[in-house]
Amino acid sequence: MKERSVKNWHRHCLLPDGTELQEHSIKTDRNIVVGEFCQIDYGLRGADVYVGESSKIREYVWANGDARIGNWCEIGSDVIAKEDAYIGEGVKIAGKLSVNGALDIGEKVEIKEGFEAKGNIEVRNPMPVFMFIIIYLMTLLHIESEKELDRIIDDLFSEDEGKPEIPLMIPARSKLNMKLFSVPSTMKIGKNCRLHGNIRAGSIDVQADSVIFGSLRAKNQITVVSGVTVHGNVESGSTVRIRKGAHILGNVKAKSIILHEDAKVDGTIEAPHGLRIERGS
Repeated sequence: MKERSVKNWHRHCLLPDGTELQEHSIKTDRNIVVGEFCQIDYGLRGADVYVGESSKIREYVWANGDARIGNWCEIGSDVIAKEDAYIGEGVKIAGKLSVNGALDIGEKVEIKEGFEAKGNIEVRNPMPVFMFIIIYLMTLLHIESEKELDRIIDDLFSEDEGKPEIPLMIPARSKLNMKLFSVPSTMKIGKNCRLHGNIRAGSIDVQADSVIFGSLRAKNQITVVSGVTVHGNVESGSTVRIRKGAHILGNVKAKSIILHEDAKVDGTIEAPHGLRIERGS
């Protein structure tokens, strides 16, 4: 598979409705998909959890379904899979590995506190996780070509009926720690999310009734909608759009700002290319 084709899903950070980024963990009731070469100082807890090659997870991995850990990953605590687990070559697990179902495990795996698996154990190198993720997304979205992923994923937060239930997706080379949540390109945050930390991305879209305990900064557009509260500053190298009912407790700085008359900004507003006030719904 060509590198160009796998970059489509790598561009996007998608946090589905109800995601919680707490002091020590990222929690969702959806599947979690983590790209390659990520550094995440949190635990991951979701349905199925897929971690791409050469990523470092400082805390635990807890999957209520399957756990699939790519080659040469490092996990700082336990890996718990309520169903099956697939552990790639050279993985290091600083805690224990607990699997309720079957276990496929590669060569040169280090598990500091031992493992238990209630199903069959196969010693073999499972499919590389980045290939598995492409197949998983294509199956989820009912498409036959990786080239379609970009267009379809961009549209996943629309309000149309019949959309698939999107996973929580963290793109390749992202960095998440107690102070910073940094992704290389697009970040879309769903409804009723609670996130702690300062967010950095190419562009940011925050959906209704989410709370950000930190700042937002993007090279391109930032959009916050009704019910969103940001406990920090909002800065963009392009445009910031603050819709009706949003509340920014800090400053807002961008080339241009579109501000609804019924939105609230507690700090200063700086827009050298102009401020436009919106009215109505």
